[in-house]
Amino acid sequence: MEDDRKRIKFKELAEKRTNKALEAIRLIGNLSNRQNYRYEDQEARKIVKALREAVSEIEGKFNQSSSRNGGEFKL
Repeated sequence: MEDDRKRIKFKELAEKRTNKALEAIRLIGNLSNRQNYRYEDQEARKIVKALREAVSEIEGKFNQSSSRNGGEFKL
């Protein structure tokens, strides 16, 4: 029963937070409109790099949690 609640809570929060993050990324994408904004290519690359690093960090966290062996270290 506890696992079911945790699963439901995970799905609820994952959908809500992911949709919120996707919307924020879409809004960042709107900044690329050169008719409305002035920016240097270096600034755009910096934004993209920061987003990629954040996604890589998330991937690492999910991979780390799924590969744990009950906290035991083994060679």
